[in-house]
Amino acid sequence: MTSIETSNKKRLVLISGRAHPQLALDVAKELDISLVPTDARTFANGEIYARFDESVRGTDAFVLQSHCTPINEWLMEQLIMVDALKRASAKRITVVAPFFPYARQDKKGRGREPISARLVADLFKTAGADRIMSIDIHASQIQGFFDGPFDHLFAMPVLLEHFRAQLDPETLTVVSPDMGRVRVADVWSDKLGAPLAIIHKRRDPFVPNQVSVHEIVGQVEGRVCLLVDDLIDTGRTIVKAAEALKKAGAKGVVVAATHAVFSDPATEILQSEFIDKVVVTDTLPIPEEKRWDRLEILSIAPTIASAIREVFGEGSVTGMFDGAA
Repeated sequence: MTSIETSNKKRLVLISGRAHPQLALDVAKELDISLVPTDARTFANGEIYARFDESVRGTDAFVLQSHCTPINEWLMEQLIMVDALKRASAKRITVVAPFFPYARQDKKGRGREPISARLVADLFKTAGADRIMSIDIHASQIQGFFDGPFDHLFAMPVLLEHFRAQLDPETLTVVSPDMGRVRVADVWSDKLGAPLAIIHKRRDPFVPNQVSVHEIVGQVEGRVCLLVDDLIDTGRTIVKAAEALKKAGAKGVVVAATHAVFSDPATEILQSEFIDKVVVTDTLPIPEEKRWDRLEILSIAPTIASAIREVFGEGSVTGMFDGAA
């Protein structure tokens, strides 16, 4: 006998950071598994510790973490968990980051600036990640920053299903809040069978979160406008766009976004009279104090769970999105 044969089967494990435990539980429920028991804590001096309470040797491990405030703490926790998995002999490690941290720092706008999104991708690789999975990343080129497979998922099917039941395409106009989101808004326009409008804006590179609206290209008068974006941070961009649309004669403004960052004072700003409804997904946790009656939150857990199944079963993530991913 010159070899030893084993009958080991592949084993999927799901591990969660502490940033968004409800999303992790929802994904685990969709997969019909339990989360790996994990001892994660922060010491008095701010250092983070993580240890898994059961063996992960030879597993296909998926580490889920939502990168909300405090983003640096949750990023470090996920890196430490990836390192722990590598040292515990996990066979393959997939970082599941629904909202990719530092995604808006994807290029140099001025001299002597960092490309922090590339640094984050390098950190994941150095920690031991074999694969990254993220949803609606701010800039597509981030997929090329990671030296390995990068599964780019989309929240659009979840949002589209909701709006098809809520909005009439005969009176609907899809609106891109800036030139950078035109391609995405154009896909929305095709899927919903509604015309497209574009808001031209200028942003001061020296003043963060400050936007001025210049003009609207497209027909919005007397129509319900669906503003689509990948994320809402302070909400100033969206509110200025909604105000411009209402002043141009729009009879209603509905906002759709994947990532509800909701940095202060977003909650107050988004309750503006110019916005009729805000619809987001739960890629990031939204505490009760940041919710209001015109906010609707859709679950992204089924999308993440389906992608995990496809990766684990060597299937097609692209097939989940009609070949778009």
